[in-house]
Parts: sequence; C-alpha cells; structure tokens
Amino acid sequence: MAEWQRTHTCGELRDSHVGQTVTLNGWVLISRKFGNQVFVDLRDRYGLTQIVFEADNAELFATADKMGREWVLSVTGVVRARVAGKDRTDVATGRIEVEAKALTVLNACPPLPFSVTEFPDEEPANEDLRLQYRYLDLRRRSIQGVLTLRHRMNKAIRDYMDERGFLELETPLLGKSTPEGARDYLVPSRVFNGEFFALPQSPQLYKQLLMISGYDKYFQIARCLRDEDLRADRQPEFTQLDVEMSFVEIDNVLGLMEGLAADMLQKCHGITVPTPFPRLKYADAVLRYGSDKPDLRFGLEIVDVSDIAAESEFTVFKSVLAAGGVVRGINAKGAADRFSNSQLKPGGELPKLVEVYKAKGLAWMKAEGDKLTGSIEKFFPDAVKAKLKEKLGVQPGDLLLFVADKAELTANALGALRSHLGSALKLYVNWWEEKAAWDATEGAAAKKEKRAAKPFAMRPEHFNLLWVTDFPMFGWDDEEKRWAAIHHPFTGPMDEDVPFLESDPGKVRAKAYDLVLNGYEVGGGSIRIHRQDVQNTVFKLLGMELDEAKKRFGFLLDALQSGAPPHGGIALGLDRWCMILAGTTNIRDVIAFPKNQKARDLMTGAPAAVDARQLRDLGVKLS
Repeated sequence: MAEWQRTHTCGELRDSHVGQTVTLNGWVLISRKFGNQVFVDLRDRYGLTQIVFEADNAELFATADKMGREWVLSVTGVVRARVAGKDRTDVATGRIEVEAKALTVLNACPPLPFSVTEFPDEEPANEDLRLQYRYLDLRRRSIQGVLTLRHRMNKAIRDYMDERGFLELETPLLGKSTPEGARDYLVPSRVFNGEFFALPQSPQLYKQLLMISGYDKYFQIARCLRDEDLRADRQPEFTQLDVEMSFVEIDNVLGLMEGLAADMLQKCHGITVPTPFPRLKYADAVLRYGSDKPDLRFGLEIVDVSDIAAESEFTVFKSVLAAGGVVRGINAKGAADRFSNSQLKPGGELPKLVEVYKAKGLAWMKAEGDKLTGSIEKFFPDAVKAKLKEKLGVQPGDLLLFVADKAELTANALGALRSHLGSALKLYVNWWEEKAAWDATEGAAAKKEKRAAKPFAMRPEHFNLLWVTDFPMFGWDDEEKRWAAIHHPFTGPMDEDVPFLESDPGKVRAKAYDLVLNGYEVGGGSIRIHRQDVQNTVFKLLGMELDEAKKRFGFLLDALQSGAPPHGGIALGLDRWCMILAGTTNIRDVIAFPKNQKARDLMTGAPAAVDARQLRDLGVKLS
C-alpha cells in the first residue's frame, strides 16, 4: 500500500482511536487559521475529521496556511481528544481531531465556480451552473446522502425479489420502434442504412415474451427513455423496477408490491406502514378528488351539487346542466378569511387556476355566520341555500367553490384546485418540511445544552399509499376520431367486459392498477392480454388493421399463439420513489447525472452535432 493511502475514512475516528497514528484521504471542506494553528475540515463521503497543523512544524504549517477549498490531501497524524469545550455534537467525529505529522497534496485546485459546502448562511448556486459542474455538485453532503439512499432502496428491491424466487433478467436497449404514446429515441443503423433501432420506452414486450418463454418470475431495474416534454418529476432517461409474473391475477401483483413498498420504507426509513393499502376505483377517485392519483393526506372532497344547482336561478349553472354538464363544488373548511374577494373574482388567484384547465369560471360563496354571501348567493332562494349547506356540511367561516362544465373538465379543474388548496391552507405537511422545523428547533436546543441532537422520527402517516383500480380501457380521441388505449394496447380487459369490446368500447374496464404515494403516481401495471384473438380485436379497435398489426407486432402475435400463459406485472418509477423518500420535489436531485428541463446535458454538452463522416456512414442526411 502506498504511504499516502488511507487507513481510515473521514467519518470513522472516535475516542477509542486516541493515540493512534492514522492516514486520512479527502477534500478540504474549509480551513481556518488561529494564531499558531491551522484547522482543516477534511471530508470524504463518510464524514469529516478536523485536522490540526501546529506552527512548530513549520513546513506543514506553511503548506496548510495556503491550502484552498477542495484541495485533495493525504494527511498522516496522531488522533487526540479535542480541547475541553471545543467538541462538536453535530458530527460523529466531533470529540477528536488529528494532529498532522505528514502531508501530501494529491491535487491542488484554483477557486471553483461555486462552493460545495452547505452552510446555513450560504446561498446554493443556480441549478444550471450546478448541472454544468455536476461532478462538483455531487460532492455535496445532501446529494451524497440521496444517492446512498438510492443504493439502499435498490438493494432492498433486489433482496426482496430474490427472496421470492424472481430472476433479474436484462432486456435489449436496441429494439424496434413501436410508437404508442411518447415519442421514441431513434438510433440509425450503420449496417442497414435507412433503418433504425429505438431505445426502449419500457421493456413491456420483452417481459411478456419472457413469460411466454416460461420464466414465470422476472424483474429488472431497467433504464427507459422517452422523448417527451419535461417537468420537475420527469426525465427523458429514467429508471423503473420492471416486474412480470405468470399465472397471476390482480390481487397477486398488488400483494407482492405492497410487501415490497413496506419493505423499502422499513429499510430506508425504519417505519412500518400498514398493509394492505386502500383501493379506490378510478371513477370514484375522479368523482371525489378530481384526479386518478389523489393525495389523501387531506380531505377537501369534491361534491356533485347538480341537483341543487338545478333548483337555483343562476342561468350559468342551469345552461350547463341543460347541455348535459355538471355542477360540482368544494367546501374549503374555515377558509373564508384566507382568500379575499379579489382573489376569488375573475382574474384572481383561484379563477386563474381553474382557467388553466379551460373552466369558464369559478363561482363562490362564503359562510358568514348563518348567511351565505358572495358572487352567486342572490340566485339561490333560502330553501335551496339550506339544501346546499346540508349537502356540503357548511359551517360559519367556510368557503364554497364551484365549477360548472362537462364532467371531465370539471373534474380536472377542481382536482387542481383541491391540490392547490391543500398546499395553500397547509392541510398537510411534507415530512421533509416537518423535519426541517424539527432540526432547527432541536439543533438549537442541543447546542445550548451541549448535547447531541435527537434525530427526527418519521411516522407511517408521512406516506399515504393507495391503489387506483378499475380504469377505463379506452378513451375517445377527438382529434384522431378513434379509440385510444388508456394504459397500453396490451392491457387485458375485465373478463365480464370482453363482450363490450366490439359493441361498446367505452364500457370496457381494464385489469389495470396504479400505485399512488402522496399524490404521485409511483407505479402502474396490468394483467396482460394472453390470447391472440383478444389482442387482434384490441388492435382493430385502436384503428390498427391486421396487416399493420402483424408488421408492427407480428413477433408478439405469433408468440401469443405459442402457449402464452396468463400473466401480468407492474413498473415502479424508482426516480419518483427516491424523490419522495429523499424529501425533494425535484427529480434531478436524485439522479447522478440528470438532464435539465430542456433535456440537455449541460456538463457534457449533449446533444451535440456530429461530423459529416459519421452521418455519411449512417446514411443520414440533415435537411
């Protein structure tokens, strides 16, 4: 072993090491000079240790005095106890320090584009700069913690699946383009000019083929790529847990995943969540919460008041009802004083929110004492007001909000409004916000009392898990004038709904299910079609004639008539899972090398132009 190589990590030394000679390797977090001593906090991913350079070692002292942040050092020295009263309770090595006896500067560096420290009084660099220098950003303690958590999550998954007899099998990254939903990333072939591979949006077809091949329990932590518009919880290149099983029905898949989710939360955060998870049918979720991924950490249920609105004198409501629409509302309990009339009138905060979803407006009333006041109160006779108050459970101080339009539009608008109100009215607190408040209060108390801070205790109620089931199998595409698959075209119909495939597709429910965590869809799957005749019927319904279906999916259709077992599975979005477990709302925080919101890698400059010879070899000509 080279003389400069470490004997211990920077987070390892304790009182029991006092008197030992050790060698540490790491980066300079910060250095401080006090008279005849230079103190350096040396950091690696395991922790930090305070190094002391004494003036009586003139050469070492001079070198230490000029060291900058992020220099890479090897320090050999003797472990000693800190001076009484100078120990730190906020770091594991806070009772000791190392008196330097030898120093090797492994790499010096100039001042960097931003500081990688995370002191409370420092403003973080903007995200684009951090992504440009991601190799520096990754040194930050918070990101190291997140990626370590991600490792533990993946290990928990692999252990759980292995214990239950699942095989981890890899599927190709270069496959055939079968566009359905998001756009494919295409890879031109050099050997077959004019032909293209597609990068996988998911291993869907391959895992079905594995079931047909007799591998009845498959899983894979799979890389997937979709060329789609981005947002805070979405990346073009993402990771999912892909699972497929043979000879199963819905309850088998849901039971397996409930056990896995509970195991992940236990191993990552030490909490025990109750199982089985609640189940909510799609129609009920949309009707009551305006979303197929509702956050049930708070109430604010949407209530249909169409029957009562029909008795009012409000022409807007009556005309919507006459056209076959609905009137639905939310009672924001105790929120009458939270929003001013100007925030509720056209152009205000809440109307603007529902207008995003093409709602024509937001009607409102406030319960002031025993009376209802507001924009539409005068159109409701006393008897109708009484019915409204009873149906919505109105009490003094409540705010009533209404949208009238087509059922789907009303659900979308009120669902978004419900989510906004839940956050604005602080009807729930994200666990990381609660932890930040705890850490600030407990940290201050611990510092005053000169003791170690007590850790924040996470609780099962911080994680609201539920299944949404009984999805419609098809939705009507007004632009294409045809039916479209809600999930994907390989999703199986409910057995009792098979007769409706040709006669009334809108009535067909899918054997599909989504797992929802705190308002995020974190998993989705289905029982698949395992009969060729049913698959052909679905393809035809989706506007795909047999010749086209054979051209695009002939290998699957052939396989389905070669002894395909009943099978089904699910995929969990591991980036979203890690995002919630780590306590962030930005998916880029949990990926080592993410793309920015424009799908660009700012560090390497990808995507980038390539030279003419490469294009010529690929038979590609740019217009």
